[in-house]
Amino acid sequence: MSASRAVPETTPIADGVGEDGAMGPTPSGKPSRILFVEDDPVIGEATLAHLERHRYEAVWVTDGLEAWERFGEPGPAQFDLVLCDVMLPGMDGVTLCRRVREVATTPFVLISARGDAVDVVGGLEAGADDYVVKPFDIQVLLARLRSVLRRAEPVPAGSGAGSDASRPRAVETFGDLTLDRSALELRRDGRRLLLTPTEMKLFLQLADSAGRVLSRRTLLAQVWDYQDWQADDHLVDVHVQRLRSKVGNERIETVRGFGYKLRP
Repeated sequence: MSASRAVPETTPIADGVGEDGAMGPTPSGKPSRILFVEDDPVIGEATLAHLERHRYEAVWVTDGLEAWERFGEPGPAQFDLVLCDVMLPGMDGVTLCRRVREVATTPFVLISARGDAVDVVGGLEAGADDYVVKPFDIQVLLARLRSVLRRAEPVPAGSGAGSDASRPRAVETFGDLTLDRSALELRRDGRRLLLTPTEMKLFLQLADSAGRVLSRRTLLAQVWDYQDWQADDHLVDVHVQRLRSKVGNERIETVRGFGYKLRP
């Protein structure tokens, strides 16, 4: 029988925000709510303690099936993010991610001791926004969670750098695609596409530089905020592949040896 622990809304914090100043509130001021799925009690307790210390509201479960049940509980925006181990009793993390992606775009981060390319690609293809390999530095994990949650925040129209004249328009067209920046909606032939926050951020970056090649390194920095630690190029490649499946293969061009560009 699986165990669960819900962190109360008012979690006492001994010394404020923690060493790196990280905090967990959403733009509305409420703590970000995380569904944390990990069956190892040592890793679970330690990770949960860090999440609490950094002011995240977390629900910890140890079984994949229970996680799926908790995710499906009624209530608007039940969770802001899912942080999930791959190897779990009941239902593995990749299957759980795939099921979540069938019904929601909630940010999803996988963690696992298995770090070879096949496992990484499999998790990303299932719909994960990021993938962290055990053993991990807790500060790196927290940085990645912050990055994923930032990508889920609304982006004001015309929020790019530069003068008003150089900023992107609120509504743009790219062939059969229509991007409404104000509503953060992308439509293809009038049909709204269901994009995850990471996929939308990736498309926005490509759209900001339509017709110009963006390297994987540039996309890792702009979309995933990867600056101070090494990232796997598969992160970009698989997300581009997922985005192509929705916007059309021909819309995003691969420039071998350099990166990707959106055809205007």
